[in-house]
Amino acid sequence: MAFGQMRTVSGCMEAYLDNSATTRPCEAAISAMTDCMREGFYNPSSVYRPAVEAMRQVRDVRQKLLAALHGQEGDAVFTSGGTEANNLAILGSVERMRGRQLVAVSAVEHPSVMEAFRRLEKSGHEVRVLGVNQQGELDYEALERALQDGASLVSCMQVNNETGALLDAERLYRVVNGRALIHVDGVQGFLRVPFDMKWADLYTLSGHKIHGPKGIGALVLKAGVRLSPRQIGGGQEGNLRSGTENTPGIAGLGAAIGALTENGFAWRDALMEKKLRLIDLCRERVPEVCVNGPDPCHAAPHIVNLRFPGVRGEVMLHALEAEGVYVSTGSACSSKKLKVSGVLTAMGIAPNVAEWALRFSLSPNTTMEEIEYAAEAVGKCYNLLKRFQRR
Repeated sequence: MAFGQMRTVSGCMEAYLDNSATTRPCEAAISAMTDCMREGFYNPSSVYRPAVEAMRQVRDVRQKLLAALHGQEGDAVFTSGGTEANNLAILGSVERMRGRQLVAVSAVEHPSVMEAFRRLEKSGHEVRVLGVNQQGELDYEALERALQDGASLVSCMQVNNETGALLDAERLYRVVNGRALIHVDGVQGFLRVPFDMKWADLYTLSGHKIHGPKGIGALVLKAGVRLSPRQIGGGQEGNLRSGTENTPGIAGLGAAIGALTENGFAWRDALMEKKLRLIDLCRERVPEVCVNGPDPCHAAPHIVNLRFPGVRGEVMLHALEAEGVYVSTGSACSSKKLKVSGVLTAMGIAPNVAEWALRFSLSPNTTMEEIEYAAEAVGKCYNLLKRFQRR
């Protein structure tokens, strides 16, 4: 079955619209990983010919990754995923600095970033949390105050994982103006939204968000950025991430990058068209529906956060699940905690209203048939559930 086609589950259709949680690996990634495990299984740190060839393949993927970000003068460290990459970027950079630091982070970051900053705070560093407006845009006045007070690191995500709000990376770069290191969490943005490493010092990404495998990610560094390793041992990855390289994962990541870039990026426009179509169809069936966050036309092409008044998101989620439509209430890393989204409340949305939210996230392989089926299911489920809302 071709990827992206509609499937049936227990007699009903299926529409997978939770691609911000994970994506289905593309055939190119699966093939590359299989070939690597069958034929290229050698340890790239060994010195005989097949092992040297394995190391060459690792270097090729590293160069492909840097080229995708126009960062040929920098370096890339392969990690186990976005969480490790974020930890290495944040904790590793501050550890190389002398003394107590002032660091700044936006209020709507992923837990892998926020928890790293909490660790810094517990270690005695000062953390400034920068607010956002209702569109998810950074408070640049607060950022400027932090910089004037001596902030040495600023961390913001390229694309918000819950609302699709976009970082104005060029503006961030101009405001910081060399006074601090800039870390951009690109896990939800890499390839789906253009980015250039000239706007950041550190950039993180994850393979399974772009149709590659789980268990592989990377931290891209601008030339001259210094880090302390979080994982020590044999000195692989330039002494920044010891451990035998995950060569099948790296091969899969490289193949996924190739699959998304080989024919240009026209699919981004098609992805935006599908997202806007989903919103329009949901509004036709549920006139009460509202968008949380930025104008969908000025947000990432693959994420939209909708709220359904009077119906809790987790209730709506399970009703849609019964129809074969898979969405989420927010970050997959915290969804099981069943708490109100900190991202939405940071944007000024009242907790009782934030409870009505659902995130729909698409991929280049999402079909219009899936969009139409999902919207139909949304209307069916909401119009049934709203009868039972509290008065």
